Amino acid sequence: MTSRKLQVVSPVPADIDIANSVVPLHISEIAKDLNLNPDHYDLYGKYKAKVLLSVFDELKERQDGYYVVVGGITPTPLGEGKSTTTVGLCQALGAFLDKKVVTTLRQPSQGPTFGIKGGAAGGGYSQVIPMDEFNLHLTGDIHAITAANNLLAAAIDTRIFHENTQKDTALFNRLCPPDKEGKRAFNDIMFRRLKKLNITKTKPEDLTSEEVTKFARLDIDPDSITWRRVMDVNDRFLRKITVGQGPDEKGMVRETGFDISVASEIMAVLALTTSLSDMRERLGKMVIGNSKSGDPITADDLGLGGALTVLMKDAINPTLMQTLEGTPVLVHAGPFANIAHGNSSIVADKIALKLVGPGGYVVTEAGFGSDIGTEKFMNIKCRYSGLKPQCAIIVATIRALKMHGGGPLVTAGKPLDRAYTTENVGLVEAGCVNLARHIENTKAYGVNVVVAVNKFATDTDAEIAAVKNAALAAGAFDAVLCTHHAHGGKGAVDLGIAVQKACENATQPLKFLYPLDISIKEKIEAIARSYGASGVEYSDQAEKQIEMYTKQGFSGLPICMAKTQYSFSDNASAKGAPSGFVLPIRDVRGSIGAGFIYPLVGTMSTMPGLPTRPCFYDIDLDTETGRVKGLS
Repeated sequence: MTSRKLQVVSPVPADIDIANSVVPLHISEIAKDLNLNPDHYDLYGKYKAKVLLSVFDELKERQDGYYVVVGGITPTPLGEGKSTTTVGLCQALGAFLDKKVVTTLRQPSQGPTFGIKGGAAGGGYSQVIPMDEFNLHLTGDIHAITAANNLLAAAIDTRIFHENTQKDTALFNRLCPPDKEGKRAFNDIMFRRLKKLNITKTKPEDLTSEEVTKFARLDIDPDSITWRRVMDVNDRFLRKITVGQGPDEKGMVRETGFDISVASEIMAVLALTTSLSDMRERLGKMVIGNSKSGDPITADDLGLGGALTVLMKDAINPTLMQTLEGTPVLVHAGPFANIAHGNSSIVADKIALKLVGPGGYVVTEAGFGSDIGTEKFMNIKCRYSGLKPQCAIIVATIRALKMHGGGPLVTAGKPLDRAYTTENVGLVEAGCVNLARHIENTKAYGVNVVVAVNKFATDTDAEIAAVKNAALAAGAFDAVLCTHHAHGGKGAVDLGIAVQKACENATQPLKFLYPLDISIKEKIEAIARSYGASGVEYSDQAEKQIEMYTKQGFSGLPICMAKTQYSFSDNASAKGAPSGFVLPIRDVRGSIGAGFIYPLVGTMSTMPGLPTRPCFYDIDLDTETGRVKGLS
């Protein structure tokens, strides 16, 4: 594969300075390495291209490469470098170990980019470039999701308005207006609703008055609406809003709110879809609420499934980019792991596995700690994709393990306490209970687990040895020290060798945490036990929703827990490996089109807020060169 030799300097410069110091290869060169010709992709400038789904169809008979997922221990608010490890490992495999490799990553949300966490292109000498394009608009997929989501939101309120202000016959006549010749007809999407209602007639004039009412009147219960508007920024003041206050809306006021765009079900659909036709079906099946008689109302009932697919038709194609060392990256979808399922798309992984072929490697990242990102990767993503990983990586840092061992609070934007910059083997060993539980949980899926220890300058040999010993004692296949942040792919060669051995020695089938044919509560409780919980407590609202989804026939879907990333429990301050706690389920919602039920644990919010000093303070543009400054 094409690779580029990095000129590494010490101390490591700022991420944006490193990214700007390297001139990316034209994306056609990266595509050529993967045996893609210009008919296989659409260019988006010089350094990005959309890879078409037809590539998979051409290669579907080809054997897949090895499949590797990168998770982590429970992180500090500073992050432990999962994206950096994912990129560094791929640079090592492609640029130093001569393996065919593709990295598959999520597209970052602009919420954390301008908020508290910063971007997600990796860091140091293990990054995706151009990193400013990666972290900002990319090829517009999140904007397409935002537009599609909000079109559906507008359609919901508008339909309620028109149904409240029109009689059945007038409503029906406007839904099926006559053409120039005076003839009326149902369009394609209307036949989906007719089929749902068990109406077999094909001409509008043949419907009885009762059938006209059933067809034309959705009778949406405003209190049941779960669909909210979205935008791709952190804005806490939009968590609860009131709509319909204008004089023309005739007093049809209701409370609703905004979520961040990456929490939209449409993002989850994009990530879990397997083809264009599958995406069309999933979008149409999205449930926005219920009728007053308790029946689920879908996007297709509103006549919108086809239009949503049109808005998403380009977004379904993964975006090809490159690492600092010239290895290929497919960027696609960007659901958060704490409030969604936290993994990049199935279609990107499937295309990548065919492109690398036998003996090649596809490395993907699962968001936050393995308790949420890797768990959802296995139980949701792999169920729908049919793919099985051979190796799972757990990224750990001495800093995070000290925190889990009882170290002082770690806060973004504040200097680290001295406990984190001086040797304390006892604190590290105490914190390894967190690592051990992540290893135990991940091994249970039938994959070989490799622990990647991201080295910081203040880490000592004794502390690193303690982590390696604890990892192996907990059942890890291997534990490896990594310096890819400071040295690029060269610093992850040992990790690459360990991953290669882990993949070659994988023999077990994929084992899910729970079967799909048990109740919603039984699935929730199985996941809660993996966190260390002794039980689950359901609010009245959660009980009501579980009963409703079960009655509507959705109890066979997998579970996607919306939970804090900072603890195994619902309490973000409970570090280490807490046990014996009762997990509170505040509410339960359904992403029926995407294909999962998601319980909200504790006070988890689907719209983040901004800190006192957001990242945007540091971001600016050099107006002479046109380069972005301060992006991290």
